[in-house]
Amino acid sequence: MSSEKKHKLKQTDIGLIPEEWQVKRVKEFCLRITSGGTPSRTRPEYWDNGTIPWLKTQELTDNNIYETEETITRIGLENSSAKLFSKNTVLMAMYGATVGKLGILKIEATTNQAVCAMIVDERIADYRYLFYSLLNGREKLINLACGAAQQNLNQDIIKGFLLSFPHLQEQQSIAKILSDIDSKIELNQHMNKTLEAIGQAIFKRWFIDFEFPNEEGKPYKSNDGKMIDSELGEIPESWTVGCLGDIANNVRNPVKPEDVEPETPYIGLEHMPRRSIALADWGHAEDVSSNKSSFHRKDVLFGKLRPYFHKVGVAPIDGFCSTDILVITAKQPESFGVVLFHFASDELVKYADMASSGTKMPRTSWSDLAQHKISIPSKEIMRDFTDIISPMVDKIIGNVLQSRTLVSIRDLLLPKLMSGKIRVPVTNENVEVR
Repeated sequence: MSSEKKHKLKQTDIGLIPEEWQVKRVKEFCLRITSGGTPSRTRPEYWDNGTIPWLKTQELTDNNIYETEETITRIGLENSSAKLFSKNTVLMAMYGATVGKLGILKIEATTNQAVCAMIVDERIADYRYLFYSLLNGREKLINLACGAAQQNLNQDIIKGFLLSFPHLQEQQSIAKILSDIDSKIELNQHMNKTLEAIGQAIFKRWFIDFEFPNEEGKPYKSNDGKMIDSELGEIPESWTVGCLGDIANNVRNPVKPEDVEPETPYIGLEHMPRRSIALADWGHAEDVSSNKSSFHRKDVLFGKLRPYFHKVGVAPIDGFCSTDILVITAKQPESFGVVLFHFASDELVKYADMASSGTKMPRTSWSDLAQHKISIPSKEIMRDFTDIISPMVDKIIGNVLQSRTLVSIRDLLLPKLMSGKIRVPVTNENVEVR
């Protein structure tokens, strides 16, 4: 990289940029800019057994997109305003809680109508450069949005938004620097998913299938391990039936905002991961005005409002959280792993849903969750499981913290690269497009 002192700058509508760069509107980067659509939910044939990925704005998280939560059928695609977008299409949420959020398709997929899809003209522009340019300019772009109740973007606003436009090879060089950082972040995220999947698989094998190692190190149940009847069905002879409250506590440590430093990490429901224990997002105390609860590293956090029962994470740092989040600890160190994966289980989500009360925003409580019936193994088996799980959780937390550092580095470089204050030499190795 080289300093701006070696390059002449010029004043433009978007500020100072290198003399040889241009300013272009987003539409000049693209062959086509459009939006998606939603097949009728009343037509099962548009959705059932669908094979075509269909993406919602909630799934835009400023990352590459390899899968979607829902799929539609070919007939659903053909009988709606949905469109099939190609790999490397740049996506942006136009309205709602996720307005301005971005993504890059790494699969062919359709989207709903709240997503703006930008198909880049690869003869003149790099799709990654457009993505990072929009990421860098997001705040300015959202300030152009309109709407009484909430900020809304539209295709015309996005099409007309001005961005710096270097030559294609320099775009590719800039994009490579930033995408290499994001690739490491993505690798960390993939590793965390793999670690969690391994933990879930071991939990199921030991505590659902009862194939924990017996005294000879062989799977218990399939090697004639003695089973007894219980109200939960058959369980190993030495196990008992109890409640989640027998092995876990709900920690209640109320905190007033004025009693914490402004930079203290704060976690709200909006920061909680969905179907993942890797909690990678948080804000700070300076953004909070009401009383909250404190938590410590490796506490289990569980959303107690009905739409958020699927939100559970392991705290990677000390901090405080919304009172709509339960702070859970294991009563004994040896039961940490079992407590964590019970809270991450589908069974607990279903139980919390049934136990919730309220009309507008149903919620569950610790007094209800504590009564959830579980089979309880010996301390030795729980300790063995925790001994396996704890290093995996530590690695997940380490990956989260490393990724946060990488995001900070990327965000520091982003405006300097996009304005030409830092220039990247153009070499053959810089122009690879993935």
